Amino acid sequence: MAQCLKDCKMSCKLSWEDLQALCRRERLVCEQLSVTKNNFNDYEVEYLCNYKKHKGREFFLVKWRGYVESENTWEPLKNLKCPILLHQFRKDMKEALLQANEPLDSASLSTPVVSFLLQKAKQRIKLKKWEGFMNQTCRHKGRIFVCNEVDLDGPPKNFTYINDNKLGKGVDVNRVTVGCECDDCLSQPIDGCCPGLLKHRRAYNVSRQVKVMPGVPIYECNSMCRCGPDCANRVVQRGIQYDLCIFKTANGRGWGVRTLQRIYKNSFVMEYLGEIITTEEAERRGVVYDKQGVTYLFDLDYVEDVYTIDAAHYGNVSHFVNHSCDPNLQVYNVFVENLDERLPRIAFFAKRGIKAGEELTFDYKMTIDPVDSESKKMDTDFSRAGIEGSPIKRLHFECKCGVKNCRKYLF
Repeated sequence: MAQCLKDCKMSCKLSWEDLQALCRRERLVCEQLSVTKNNFNDYEVEYLCNYKKHKGREFFLVKWRGYVESENTWEPLKNLKCPILLHQFRKDMKEALLQANEPLDSASLSTPVVSFLLQKAKQRIKLKKWEGFMNQTCRHKGRIFVCNEVDLDGPPKNFTYINDNKLGKGVDVNRVTVGCECDDCLSQPIDGCCPGLLKHRRAYNVSRQVKVMPGVPIYECNSMCRCGPDCANRVVQRGIQYDLCIFKTANGRGWGVRTLQRIYKNSFVMEYLGEIITTEEAERRGVVYDKQGVTYLFDLDYVEDVYTIDAAHYGNVSHFVNHSCDPNLQVYNVFVENLDERLPRIAFFAKRGIKAGEELTFDYKMTIDPVDSESKKMDTDFSRAGIEGSPIKRLHFECKCGVKNCRKYLF
């Protein structure tokens, strides 16, 4: 029994900062947490709860990290060494006072204003923890940030961040058993590389930008190939390379995603991940989602309508990408470890250059102009694809994308 428990590990429910505060409170020295006798009396402000002004001096009610709310204390401004928290608190206080139609120079705050400030502070802590959890979970280079300056909503419930598609009941995947023998997949003849072996063209240039038309399948090198992880024919499998921010939209479209870095045209942005289920199961779940007014179902109908990705409870950043009638993302079907054409990986590439700070979108009713026989395989109806706040597929819902060529309705 002791041997079985030797290698057993369990995640701690407390954050690093909470453990430090607990050690200081109990006067325990912990070298791993950098807690010493010299910093026993260092206290960290978790958030600010209230404000008052007395005889020209400003005081703030402080919630200390590692201490319960009953131990909050009023502190003068000079005692607080948290400029970022102070700046955010003043911004929130101004917003709350304006909403309550109260004077901005109030010496004390009313109960509704204090309640708003407390909810806002707790919301930010929850969103920060969710942000940290996603960054600890993800395996990709790009970092994830979260921002909600619109309302008091916290992280979505019943959502698990994943790095790979989760296989549902009745879904079988046959992994590849052979790979290419190339030393350099871009310089050697195409016939010997993965795309050529399957009678397809190379999809990427030396900068890892897609160069084939939408609708043409992409075949990347796999785990059986001689080439290494830096191969230019490995793009989607490398994951998200850009810093992205999940943010709350101000016009009722729920959560959205914006890029924090410039993205060049034809560059890979993200993969649509979720639980792969059968079409029959998708129909059953679709009835439930219709009643809720949302759906996250994306049909994998490259050649047959057999499987569907459901990103409702399992997914990545793509779960939050919104619709636009003039999107900046384009969908491609990609194959890596699996060559079953009924089970492509859904990848989003940039249709054009995307500026830092711009929202990422794709068209839920996307169409493909069939330029060759390969692209004709791709079903042109993406109407079952849905993200946060998307419509019921069988009803007309107003489109709020706001572009000049908006179709006014999503479906």
